[in-house]
Amino acid sequence: MNLDQYLPVILFILVGVVIGVAPQVLGFLAGPRRPDAAKNSPYECGFEAFEDARMKFDVRYYLIAILFILFDLEIAFLFPWAVALREIGFWGFWSMMTFLGILVLGFVYMWKKGALDWE
Repeated sequence: MNLDQYLPVILFILVGVVIGVAPQVLGFLAGPRRPDAAKNSPYECGFEAFEDARMKFDVRYYLIAILFILFDLEIAFLFPWAVALREIGFWGFWSMMTFLGILVLGFVYMWKKGALDWE
């Protein structure tokens, strides 16, 4: 086994590590250390924290996030389908139309249930 084949990969990894670590080490070593009350205070959306960090969040926040991820991932299936449409033919077209129909039905259901409303 010839190790010369791995030299470019090892160099690539080393350069990546140096580029990622060097600025952090340089900033830590050469950066000013002048803490004050504003720098040491917790920052949350531009205003001071007024409640406990373990307070309950509204479940709608998570619902919207999950719905976004769900629809974003489902739409990602359209790209390979569009590229391979000529090869998959009639059957592939109607399979995707069924998939999109179910996706639209789910979207309409969530819309009617008020899952997309933000108060």
